Amino acid sequence: FDWHSAVHGHWSMVRLLKTHPNVAEADLLKRMLKENISAENIATEVAYFDDKNNRNFERTYGWGWLLKLAEELQSWDDPFAKELESNLAPLTDLLAAKLVGYLPKLKYPVRVGTHTNTAFGLSFAWDYAVTAKDKELMNAIKDRALHFYASDANCPLDWEPSGADFLSPCFEEIDLMRRIMEKEEFLSWMQGFMPELSQNEFNLAVALVGDREDGQLVHLDGLNFSRAWVLFGLAKQYPNTYGHLQPLATKHLQQAFPNLFGDSYEGGHWLGSFAIYALGE
Repeated sequence: FDWHSAVHGHWSMVRLLKTHPNVAEADLLKRMLKENISAENIATEVAYFDDKNNRNFERTYGWGWLLKLAEELQSWDDPFAKELESNLAPLTDLLAAKLVGYLPKLKYPVRVGTHTNTAFGLSFAWDYAVTAKDKELMNAIKDRALHFYASDANCPLDWEPSGADFLSPCFEEIDLMRRIMEKEEFLSWMQGFMPELSQNEFNLAVALVGDREDGQLVHLDGLNFSRAWVLFGLAKQYPNTYGHLQPLATKHLQQAFPNLFGDSYEGGHWLGSFAIYALGE
């Protein structure tokens, strides 16, 4: 249905095999991964992305998920994973290079709650760069992130969500900055950016979906998952300051999780990946 969902569907298979190697469907998952992430298939993907007419294709959401898939494979010490990682490498390297080339040209961040959100794409790309020890990519991400966001203050969380959001513009910015900033720098930045999160009584209503057969409205289930993973990650990294956010993260996770089962295709083809990532955080 869409390229990025195919990518993070494959990431989901890799993550499940990596964390639950005895899952009943393990042989099926391995066959699908081996068939789809073949050197021949990836060469076709590279040719498509390398075409001048497709240089913006899936920028930066799909790029971020492809790098997340590469990170998952690189951090899995298994011969099967190493084979897939090697097959995927030409596309991984191409998209990392495309991101390094793109970022200096991006004069303003994209601050929406959907695919083109800059902070989300850079967060996943940063995770890959750290795992791969790609200093050039790390430097490019850090430079633009600080340029875009370091002076931001008083993020208007009460403006969220928009009707088709699956990402929180405010929270995605936090998720990126907690990765690239040192502890004291980040905690100081947070007191200017969103001071209310450090208050024990902070609360945030879960997002409600009006129609789960509407591909845009069902995005709000994804928003509950992505809010959850940001809150879990923040609480895990800084428990003394933000540990009180764990119950709120759990509340958002529990709101969306039952909708994974028996859902229509509009949500079913992508929400599983969001649930797996939120549970991992």
